[in-house]
Amino acid sequence: MSVVILDFGSQYTQLIARRIRELGAFSIILPSGASPETIRGHDAEALVLSGGPGSVYDPSGPQPNAAVLDQGLPVLGICYGMHLLVQHAGGHVARIGRREYGRAALTAREGSLFTGVGTCPQVWMSHSDAVDRLPDGWHVIAATAENPVAAVASPDGRRLGLQFHPEVVHTPEGSAILANFLRGADVRRDWSPEHNLERLIEEVRERTGGAHVLAAVSGGVDSSALALLLARADVPHTAVFVDHGLLRLDERAEVEDALRPLGVRLEVVDASEQFLAALVGIEDPEEKRKVIGHEFVAVFEEVARRLGDVRFLAQGTLYPDVIESAGSEHAAVIKSHHNVGGLPERLGFELLEPFRDLFKDEVRDVARLLGLPDSLRLRHPFPGPGLAIRVLGEATPERVRILRRADALFIDALREGGVYQDVWQALAVLTPARSVGVIGDVRHYGYVLALRAVTSVDGMTADWARLPDALLEGIASSITRRIPEIGRVVYDITSKPPGTIEWE
Repeated sequence: MSVVILDFGSQYTQLIARRIRELGAFSIILPSGASPETIRGHDAEALVLSGGPGSVYDPSGPQPNAAVLDQGLPVLGICYGMHLLVQHAGGHVARIGRREYGRAALTAREGSLFTGVGTCPQVWMSHSDAVDRLPDGWHVIAATAENPVAAVASPDGRRLGLQFHPEVVHTPEGSAILANFLRGADVRRDWSPEHNLERLIEEVRERTGGAHVLAAVSGGVDSSALALLLARADVPHTAVFVDHGLLRLDERAEVEDALRPLGVRLEVVDASEQFLAALVGIEDPEEKRKVIGHEFVAVFEEVARRLGDVRFLAQGTLYPDVIESAGSEHAAVIKSHHNVGGLPERLGFELLEPFRDLFKDEVRDVARLLGLPDSLRLRHPFPGPGLAIRVLGEATPERVRILRRADALFIDALREGGVYQDVWQALAVLTPARSVGVIGDVRHYGYVLALRAVTSVDGMTADWARLPDALLEGIASSITRRIPEIGRVVYDITSKPPGTIEWE
């Protein structure tokens, strides 16, 4: 049994799925035009229509199969999804001539959807159309000071629409609202990390059918958990850890020491000269990602030729990777990832990505059940292209060496200061800018290093971490003292959105 979410291109669609799974219900995302037969095939108990960047008046905008909305399932429409729901029932949606974006407060609300929700709960708005005429028999169940139609309900209460986004962290009581929807729809809530792991093991066994799998291991929690998943599922595999010369300090030894004792058949390939040579003269971040993706596949193909019986290439791709690489039909491209948008078209393997519908925290739950040590399971996310996309401009061996040392000093200081686990991700970025300074009464001209630390729940949205001033001062002093090539340290206070977590 499941909650089916129809994806109309919102950057937040997977957050809806994640919130519903957190509430104990299994959810699945399907394309916006999925047929009634497809939805019934997933044993749908309820339907959610996601938001999206389009307008219901755009002829090229995504539309649901009209028959889907007439199946009798409980339906929740969010933002664009609410507009579709209202329009389908005979109401009217108007262009408001401006974009309402940001926080708002519900000044009025009624009905079971808001049971247990505070008097004036904060919600997050992001729309440029609004409902100006309800379908016959429908009524308003919530309003804000700016929007008199913030939520609506059908006469029987089985179709509900929200103009705001309950799935984002900026709607603090959004999970309670979604829980009330699930309760009213009588959705089964037996989803758990244990169930997730059982499903993943069953799926990889069924998909691979005993064929040999080449697993790409980067040292992060996603790929390490993937290698352990293959081992637990007794899938024939070779986990390949590629040292591409762009790793964090001592990362290669840490990965070997953690995975080999757990039964992972690990092979380490030193391809640092190959990768660094391929990056010579390349400054564009998208091109760097594609070049690195190409070199990764070249290494895997070489290992596969030597092994002689490999059919699958397994990667620890997560949904944020997919959505930022335009994994949704109607979503905008933010940036391509070397393991998604950067892969060559003629791959040579069948791609196996068991985690591509999961968020980082869900993978960490799987990793915990698989027995992955916390030293890997709880470490901050690290991009597959490594330090290449944290060196702005050309990633020369010298610049990578400088950044690697600075990154280690930053991360070590966060651990020693007791704040490492309070931060979702921390990183150092070596910029091409240089700044004048003074060392020992002598003019010094060194690189500008940017430090970035963010707090987040899922990586889809993030806020800059308010690190203690004294800690930041100590980190800056340590870096400029120990790494003479760096002359100035700055701290990035940009949230996501508008920025991404990584700079490139």
